[in-house]
Amino acid sequence: MEGKIALEEHFAIERTLEDSARFAPNADWPELKSRLLDIQERRLREMDENGIEVMLLSLNAPAVQAIPDEAEAVELARRANDFLAEQVERRPNRFQGLAALPMQAPEQAAQELKRCIEQLGFRGSLVNGFSQSSRREGAIYYDIPDFNDFWAEHARLGVPFYLHPRNPLPQDAAIYKGHEWLLGPSWAFGQETAVHALRLIGSGLFDRHPELTIILGHMGEGLPYSMWRIDNHNKWMSEQNNYPAKRAVSEYFRENFYLTTSGNFRNQTLIDAMLEIGADRILFSADWPFENIDHAANWFDSAAISENDRLKIGRLNARKLFNLD
Repeated sequence: MEGKIALEEHFAIERTLEDSARFAPNADWPELKSRLLDIQERRLREMDENGIEVMLLSLNAPAVQAIPDEAEAVELARRANDFLAEQVERRPNRFQGLAALPMQAPEQAAQELKRCIEQLGFRGSLVNGFSQSSRREGAIYYDIPDFNDFWAEHARLGVPFYLHPRNPLPQDAAIYKGHEWLLGPSWAFGQETAVHALRLIGSGLFDRHPELTIILGHMGEGLPYSMWRIDNHNKWMSEQNNYPAKRAVSEYFRENFYLTTSGNFRNQTLIDAMLEIGADRILFSADWPFENIDHAANWFDSAAISENDRLKIGRLNARKLFNLD
């Protein structure tokens, strides 16, 4: 399929590059490093060879989210966003931007989002999971009241928020001790991000901001498969889903979330996601440079779905969601 739009596609600047080194064996690091630092050359050739018209680019992980010093996080987010804006300006018909945000400092994150959307022309934000701050211990999740004004601003601007994975902090990862192969994309990324998404839903965020849109990668981080059980466990018991939100989790999931195909190239998983959330709320993505563009494109172009759904998922849904017309 020609004209695809991909939107979980990462780059790095020199200051964030080493954050990705842990996700590649030493032998593969030179290749991953080269992919991360390139935007205008090999990336563009790969897009042309695989029918991708537009990429929405975002900073690698965890980057800004893992910087405890809030002033430093604010400065790095601004620097990364300015760099990305320069790259997009060179080829705006091929690249668009998603803002990196210093969520350790919610007020500054809202200000940076506003700058990126209204001044730099970005199409939304991508945040690498929970944040860390020297002002508080442990992981900072975005369902707490500190982020009320941030979410209000995101909703006002009318752009999507991409909740991207990161590994749990070491103190929260005891279950993986001795089984470190489960960290990263094989399992921990999905588990961590799915719980964060459920926290947002249960907090009542979407009752306050029903127009807010969250994007999850990797075909929903396992959530579509679990949606019925989340809503219906032990249904005969007197208390059900005791959380602040007013409705069932699955209702918010179908109304406030989009999913991408990033790094999860399997027909059965795609069809399950389509049955749960609908073809109108799924978006093509590759997860370059951590996954191959050709692996994503070759699979998607021949996936066992209708041509109408292929066009929606591959192109039309993204054009509408990100206002690319």
